[in-house]
Amino acid sequence: MEIIDFHAHIYPNRIAEKATLATGSFYHITPAYNGTAEALLSVGKDAGISHFVLLPVATKPDQVRHSNQFILEQIDTHKEFYGFGTIHPDDINVMEEVHFILEAGLLGIKLHPDTQQFNTDDRRLYEVFDYIQGKIPVLIHCGDKRFDYSHPRRLKKVMQDFPRLQVIAAHLGGWSLFDEAFELLRNTDCFLDISSTMMFLAAEQVTRYIRGYGAERILFGTDFPLWNPQEEVYRFNRLDLTTAEYEKIAFQNALGILKDL
Repeated sequence: MEIIDFHAHIYPNRIAEKATLATGSFYHITPAYNGTAEALLSVGKDAGISHFVLLPVATKPDQVRHSNQFILEQIDTHKEFYGFGTIHPDDINVMEEVHFILEAGLLGIKLHPDTQQFNTDDRRLYEVFDYIQGKIPVLIHCGDKRFDYSHPRRLKKVMQDFPRLQVIAAHLGGWSLFDEAFELLRNTDCFLDISSTMMFLAAEQVTRYIRGYGAERILFGTDFPLWNPQEEVYRFNRLDLTTAEYEKIAFQNALGILKDL
């Protein structure tokens, strides 16, 4: 069975270890890998993953263009990679960067409200959401009980205000807030990825959420380099799903998004 990892992060080799450790420190975990493209391709292949969606996150405005250029270089070098772009609401040229992302051929925008320190429904992003709806999706980190930036209720507000915006809610819509996210998002039309969820929930719980949302809305993701892709595939394969559900989550839903762009 083909598998597409819709949630992966890599960094330039010179800063990969530092950047990965900083992310691990934010979540109080020890990352599984160092965050280089070479490591992702190697361990991903061993896990049976054929393609990866790269999701950059610029924690400062002056990192934005460098991050996007790096992703463009990587997708040009490696046929296994698809790339999203990053923006930052503190960037005075944020709309210029949005235009760059679309013109350069990046396939979406990744936002991480907690590490970038803004609310998902920050009004500074409303021009961005309005412009990209109907054009490219936005994948948003959702949920962290330590903060309010990315609470799923804020994502629901964005979807209500921009009904044509294609949203992918990371971590089943609410990392560490899975029940709250389900109540808020189950009747919306967003996609959700299962990265950074299966090691925190029993397999029965994950299956219940998938069925509650509908397998046609779920995307597989590893959140590399925080976690081991082989272990994530193993956890995924242990879920009590039908073959049709597995195929939708593993690659069909992802291809539906990527081929529409």
